[in-house]
Parts: sequence; structure tokens; C-alpha cells
Amino acid sequence: MAVTPARDAALDILLKVEQGGFASELLHSERLDKLSLQDKGLVTELVMGVLRWRSRLDDAIGEVSSQKLAKLDAEVLESLRLAVYQINFLERIPAHAAVNDAVELVKRKKKKSAAPFVNAVLRKLVRGPAPTTSESHVSQKMANVGHPKSQLGHRYAHPSWMVERWVKRYGSEAAEDICAYDQQVPPIAIRFRDGGTEQELLAAGISLVPGRLVRSARVVTAGDVTKTAAFREGRVQVQDEGSQLVAMLVGSGERLLDCCAAPGGKTAILAERNPNSAVVATELHQHRARDMRERLKGLPNVSVMEGDASRLSVGGGFDRVLADVPCSGTGTLARNPEIKWRLKSEDLTDLHRRQVAILRGALTKLRPGGRLVYSSCSLESEENEDVVREAGARVVPISEELEALRREEELVVEHLTELLEGPFLRLLPGRFGSDGFFAALVTK
Repeated sequence: MAVTPARDAALDILLKVEQGGFASELLHSERLDKLSLQDKGLVTELVMGVLRWRSRLDDAIGEVSSQKLAKLDAEVLESLRLAVYQINFLERIPAHAAVNDAVELVKRKKKKSAAPFVNAVLRKLVRGPAPTTSESHVSQKMANVGHPKSQLGHRYAHPSWMVERWVKRYGSEAAEDICAYDQQVPPIAIRFRDGGTEQELLAAGISLVPGRLVRSARVVTAGDVTKTAAFREGRVQVQDEGSQLVAMLVGSGERLLDCCAAPGGKTAILAERNPNSAVVATELHQHRARDMRERLKGLPNVSVMEGDASRLSVGGGFDRVLADVPCSGTGTLARNPEIKWRLKSEDLTDLHRRQVAILRGALTKLRPGGRLVYSSCSLESEENEDVVREAGARVVPISEELEALRREEELVVEHLTELLEGPFLRLLPGRFGSDGFFAALVTK
């Protein structure tokens, strides 16, 4: 029997994610080029749905499986997860279609001996009681606010250690808001340089609404912006509003440094907002630096260099520096749900050590009186305020730069207190339709 192309592609991507790949990249790879628009949409829904709800899917499989999940081959387990997601979450897909394709998928992956097992597990699930979670729950906050923290992780398919940290740090209600947002499809925010591009997008059938944080940002509500000429030509960039705001906080100067620059979205904002300034962007990995040069070739005031941000060979004396450090990414789980299943609490120690080294190195490139924005898309204190404290930087209230952006009418949030936690910027996921971000403004 033939397997539907969408389910076949979804399984391939899930297996690559299990080997260390990232779904956001794989879903835009050549593997999907020959699929119809409808099939591409289904692949995205299947892959992201399985990754978002993986622990719930595993619980359902484990209840009826005669074998421990840890002993199953990856091809078998991912095929089961795909089918269970469709059975429990996607009411428009017939259960028998999901079951039949799962059986055929394991055969196609040369696991023919596991086909009877897969069929038996899924038949048991199909005959079982109706699921308590349906597709409608994915797009809205689930009922019964105030679950004990031990239940939040199960209900919203998050590791319990992660949820417990958020409850302790932000409170039960905020932790549940974060978990609920992580299980939704996040908004697609874009930016462009001129109003003509916006009109071109509208004419191409792309529906847009104003950003909730940044005046110049737009949020796509319908249409595929990546299929437009403006996107292909680099005149439109997909970039979360929180990420855009962080770049704008860097401010102005004659010489600017972005010391952890890839993929280059923030660098582009620095260059566009400072067209007469020299902007140096550094990246550790050669292939990513090469990609940045291609992406930013339309910005003549940008120089891309390779180097370790903790010990850059570039000279000092920069007026403004951005250190948007590599981090756990716990503020981006709506876009990168696989992070939930890879990250361990002990990883935060190594990340913290690396981030302190980067911030200390970046500070050496700052001229006396210059200012540096330290930022991450993490929700964890070890990667944020603890780094600033250990690096010995002098903190300047970031409200100063936020006020400047409001005077420019670039920041559209009315009450700055909604963005602040003490002297720092703190965006929790979903609060303004953005990813979670932390930013500190520091100087020597």
C-alpha cells in the first residue's frame, strides 16, 4: 500500500530531529520541494504537533504497549507518535488512515517485523476511550487554571523540572501561560524597509496586521510570505518582534559590534538604523559566517568576520555592542519544541559559563562610556541576570533605551512596566505575541 507523501516526509523529518536536527530548518529543506502546498501544511502540522505533545503521546502509547518505549527502534516509535497525534488531535483525519500509514511506514523503513506490533498498539488506542485533549485545545489556554506544578508538565507536555522552575520563578499563573503558549502555533512577524514592500505583499495576497511591540513590524495573518518575490530578494525578513526590539535597544554610534551575529537578523537592524556607521558582525562557525555574508550583502556598512565571541581578534573602541548569546532557548519552545526534550537542567551550568566568557570578552571591545546590550531568548536566571552579575558589568536601567524608542514612536507598548523586571527587559513567551527574551543594558 502507498504511504501518503506528507506522512512519509513527516517521519523522515522527525527521525532527523531525533538525531539532532531542528524542525524549523528541516521543514524548509529540499525534502519538501516536490510536495503540494496542502501536503506541506500537513507535514508542518504533524511534525510540530508530535514535537509539542511528545510526552502526552508517549504516555498514551505506553498504556497499551507490550514493550517499553525505550526499547523500540526510532522508526517504530516515531511512526507510533505520528499516528497517535493524528488519532488524538486531528479530528479531520480518519483513524484508520493514520493506522494504515503507520504500519506501512515501518515496513518502508525496513522494520517489517514490527508492523504487527504497531498495528496492535494503534488498534487498542482507537478502540479506547475518547481523548481528553482535542485539536481545539491546542489553540487556546486549557481550562482549570492553577494546576499544581506537578500536573502542569503532564497537561501541557513539558518536562516537570522545567515547569517547576518557572512556577518558582514567575508564579503558577505565568508558568501556565508560558506552557499554554508553547503548545500553539506562534505568530509570524516580519520586517521590511519601506512601505512599498508592504503594498507589494498585500497585492500578493499576504494579510498583515501591525506589530504589538514594534511599530515597523507586521504580523502575517494569511498567506505564505516565503513564496513572495520580496522575500526571495531579501527585502522581507521573518523575525520575531522580541528579537527586533532587542536589536533596536542597541542604539546608535559610529562603530557597532554584533558579536554573536548569526543568522544576521539583528545585524541587519543595526545596519539599517545606523546607515552611516560601521557595523562589525562576528560568528564562530565558518559556514554560518558565509551564509551571513550572502544574506547581508545589500548592506555595505556591514563587515562579517569569523571568531569566538569570548576572545575576538577585532579591535576595541566600539560605541555600541550587542551580545545576543547562544542559550538554552527556553523562550522559543513554541517555535522549537524539540528543545524541551533535549535540554537538561545540568546544561544550564555549562551555558552560564560560556555566556559569562562571552560577555566579559564583549566588554573589552567597548569604549569607555559605551553601552552593551546583553540578551538571550532564555527564561532561566542562570543565563540572564546571573551572567550579568558574575561578569562584573555595571547595569544601566534599560528603560532609558525603551523610552528613546517610544519617543521615536517605534515602541508601541503604552506602559513600560509591562516590559521591565527591575533594570532589565523581560518578555515572557506570548505576552505580546513574541518569544521570550531577556535583555540587560550594561557598561564598563
